[in-house]
Formats: sequence, C-alpha cells, structure tokens
Amino acid sequence: MRIGARVRAPQYPVGAHWFNTEGPLSLEALRGRFQLLDFWTFCCGNCLHVIDELRPLEHKYRDILTVVGVHSPKFAYEAGDAAVAAAIERYDVHHPVINDPELHLWTQYAVHAWPTLVLVDPEGYVVGQAAGEGQVDALDALIATLVTEHRARGTLRHGAEPYRPPEPVPSTLRFPAKAILLPAERTGRDTDTLLVADAGHHQIVELALDGETELSRVGDGRRGRNDGPATAASFAEPNGVALLPAGIAAFDVVVADTANHLLRGIDLASGAVVATIDLPAALASTSTITGQIPAVLSPWDVAWWPALGRLVVAAAGVHLLLSVDVATTTVDVLAGTTVEGLKDGPALEGWLAQPSGLAVDGDRVWFADSETSAVRYLTIERELHTALGEGLVEFGHVDGPAKSARLQHPLGVTVLPDGSIAVMDTYNGAIRRYDPATEQVTTLATGLLEPSGGVVVDGDLVVVESAAHRLLRPVPHAELVAGDPIHTHRPATSLTPGPVSLEVSFEPAPGRMLDERYGPSTGLTVSASPPELLLAGAGQSSDLSRELTFSAGEGVLHVSAQAASCDDGPDVEHPACYLARQEWGVPVRITPAGDRTLRLVLLARSQPGNG
Repeated sequence: MRIGARVRAPQYPVGAHWFNTEGPLSLEALRGRFQLLDFWTFCCGNCLHVIDELRPLEHKYRDILTVVGVHSPKFAYEAGDAAVAAAIERYDVHHPVINDPELHLWTQYAVHAWPTLVLVDPEGYVVGQAAGEGQVDALDALIATLVTEHRARGTLRHGAEPYRPPEPVPSTLRFPAKAILLPAERTGRDTDTLLVADAGHHQIVELALDGETELSRVGDGRRGRNDGPATAASFAEPNGVALLPAGIAAFDVVVADTANHLLRGIDLASGAVVATIDLPAALASTSTITGQIPAVLSPWDVAWWPALGRLVVAAAGVHLLLSVDVATTTVDVLAGTTVEGLKDGPALEGWLAQPSGLAVDGDRVWFADSETSAVRYLTIERELHTALGEGLVEFGHVDGPAKSARLQHPLGVTVLPDGSIAVMDTYNGAIRRYDPATEQVTTLATGLLEPSGGVVVDGDLVVVESAAHRLLRPVPHAELVAGDPIHTHRPATSLTPGPVSLEVSFEPAPGRMLDERYGPSTGLTVSASPPELLLAGAGQSSDLSRELTFSAGEGVLHVSAQAASCDDGPDVEHPACYLARQEWGVPVRITPAGDRTLRLVLLARSQPGNG
C-alpha cells in the first residue's frame, strides 16, 4: 500500500539546536544527497536498536546519504539540549542530530511512533517511510533502486557528509550504569570492593569502596563482543552486573552486555570473560512466544534471585523479565508478553515497559519499569504488581501516597536496610524512597545527573550518577518536593467514538514479496489502556486493517503489527526473509469531531510524480 503521491519534505525548523555538525543544516544545503530522518528519543530502547542498525547503512552510502537524527522527546527531561548532547555521546550517534522539543517535525511528517524513518530523495521529496526496527534492509533496497534512477537523471551529488563529532572529555568512568558490592572473600582482596558497569567505555571496572580508586578493568575499551583475557575481551554498552553464588557456574559475575544482547560471564580470579550466553538464541529454543520476540532484547540489568534459584534479566528491548539457568543456559520468560504497557496480574499475561533496573528482596523482585515511570514487583507466585506509576503517558515529580506519586523514567531500584526501596528517579535527577509498609513516597536527594543505579555499602546508599560519570557517596539530603503530574506532550490523536478505520500500511521493499508459504504473512494486535476505552476491535488478526469502536474519554491505543517478506525473482534460489515489526502506543482523545480513520505506516513508498 502506498502513502500517496510524492510531497516536498518539510523544512527543518529555523533556530533549532543542531549537534554533530558545524552549523544548522537545511534541505537546500543537502540537495543532491539522500536524507534519512530518524525520529527518535533517547528513552526509547527500540530507537537505540535502530541507531545500531543504521551504522552499516551510513557507511555503505556515506558519500550520498546523510542520516539526520530528529530528537523528538517523550519526557520533559529529554527536551533539554544538554541531555540530548549526553545521549548522543552515550550511544555513539555518528550523524547530525536536530533537537525538536516542540515536536514540529513530528507533526509535519505525521509521525505516530518512535522510531520512525523517513527517506527524502536528492530532489527533496519524501519517497519512503518505515516504523520500527528491522526496516534498514528494506530501506537499503529502496535506496539502491533510487540511486540508479537519480544517477540516470543527473540529480545525485557525491561528496563528504556533514557529520562533525565533538571532542570527547576524558574521565575514569563514562556513563556508568549499575554497581554491585564484591565481598573480599570472592576477590581475595583485603576489603570489599565495588564492581561497576562502565557503559560509555564498554568496560567493567573494579573500584575501591571510596568509589574513585581504580583496582582493575575488564575490556579493551572498544565496542565488540570478544571473550578472552581482561585486556582483550570486549563489550558493547554493558549496563548491569550480578554476582552469582560461589560454585554454581564456571564464572562468578554475569554482565548484561546491552547493545550486544548477550550475557557475559567473568571469572574473578583472572578477570577473563569466559562465557557468552546468546539470549535470543537461547530464548528461541524454549519460549512459547518466540515468534513475537525480535532478536534485540537489550538486557539492561541482571540479578540473582535465591528464592527461584535463577538469574533474572530485565530485557528492556522486548518488555520482558527473563529467568536464566546459568548452568544449562536455559532461558524462560518470567513476566510480560512483549506488549509495551502497564498491566498487572498473572505474570505471563502482564505488560511491562522497558524494565531497566532490578532489586531482589526475598520472594519479590522489584523493578524500575522505565517507560511507564513506575516501580513494580514480581512475586515468587508469578504475579505482577505496581507499587507506584500510572502508565505510558503519566509522569512527574510528586511525593505523597503512592497512588498519586509520580516519577520520571526511573532506571534503578535498591532495597535499603530498613526494607524500603530507593528509586533512581533518573529523568527527575532525584533519589526517591518508597515505603511498602506505609505506601508513601518521599524524596531523598535532588540535583543529580541521571542517577541510574545504587548499592548499599556499610548502611549507606552509593548512587551511580551516570551523566556525571561518577559514583556519589554520601547522597546529599533534600527536602520534600511538591509537584504536579505531567502528561507527555506528544499530541493526542482525536478519533470519533466509532466506527474508526485502522489501517497499517506495508509495502515490501523492491525485489521482495510477502511470504505466505506457511500461512498469513501479516499480523495485527490491538488493545487499549484503559481497556474499557475500546468497545470493539480488540484482539489479533492477520489483516492489517480493522474497524474499531471507542467509548468517550482519553487513553492509549496499543497497536502491534508485523509483516514477513522474502527476496523474490527468477534468479533467487534460496530467498532471505525479513520480519518487520512495530508497536505503537498512540495517545487518543475520543470526541464527536474526531477522525474516522487512523493510518499507521509500517513500511511504505511514495508514488512517483512531480509533487
């Protein structure tokens, strides 16, 4: 299905802040080159996956293609230029980025989801759009076709790309993520030490208890995935670490190797990386929902759960909690369905939203559910509960009763000695405390730069202050904070109470066809938060269109679509196949004057024309 005749690409906003380039860019200045606009926000795990997917495409077409990151923030904190600059460095973004805090381009390009990719041709026309992960191969095929056309017409210009990186600032730690305590009896040292996931340096660092003195380092400092001695091994943005009980595996420490989507095992005696657990491969052999799970799991944290006798993994990229038998490398789903949202109850029917930090407390595993700005827990009976947090579009900095308290994209939780939960309230730059006994939320500290992890040392909380590149101890005291709940300022889509036609556009890339050899090649799942918002049309089907009926009110429409296509042609003997998949959480407002059609683009190409 096509998205219509070619239209001129909307201009970049005048006066916007640009990064990774010497000055503001314009469509006219880039005329003659392809432009690929990547609508992203740095809280979005799927967006980070796409940044990695784009790296080979950028290299392949570096003399004719400019990727432009359009940073379109979800949370208030993400709108700031300093926060965007830190994220660009943290995630190794190697192309120009424009910060669009008011979502002007989001609106002009009719974007509905992060991530969305929009292709602009050398003449300044929009020629393709794709939402979600796994679309870069399709865009590669489209660009290859269009390159031939524009060369023939003389409209293609070769030349250097406008990417200009800033100078890095040296530091001992760079965007550290999590830390754990290493007992002296496990390391052979005279005292306990701290082990830190140093994500920005792609290393694991052992520090003295002062949080500053470096004792050892694992990893060569380059992005990679090699096992071996401490100086030769490599990671890619490791975010979580966990100490295993002695003797249960051939390694002592497990690392959540986030951007590699792996678990890595470190032997403390030698510092060597001695084992790699391929999470996607292991999960594919055991899970009953593997057909819905992409290979990019983004394990963000790990923790040993004695009550279960297994390792727990916060798989942020697919909105799941996993369990791992480290002896057999068997992986199972503990909680979640891969649908992004907030839904309690039986663990395998619940919804999670980028679980990013874990803390074990007896028969409970607490976790920071970052995209719903929530603190939740899973019981040993496999039930999901929410302690505080409201959903995908609700956040803020509000203390008081947990039912009305608000956080902003927390990334870490720590069990304190009194049984309360310290919350690394990352985008509020605060440390919060939730007391399960009283169900009250208070603020312990403010003014921090992206706190993302915490560990108790001698009764004190040591905080990983990620964007300040340090461990913070002691944590400064703060007075109670009063605030108001905030809704994400992403524009709500106005829809009529019913009927509403939902249409998801998908057109296979050039040289491919829909793969229907083993059944339907497409699938669509629809639900809503709250559930009563959607009176008719919820559920699963193979068609990419459906009629919906809404009740009055506001909420979030959850849409998940996927389509499988394979290489096609007379010379293709063993076709390669590709799965495109995307989830949309569309804020909707139901009003009599609303639209009767909601169109979402999974993959589509504009019709040729003069515009």
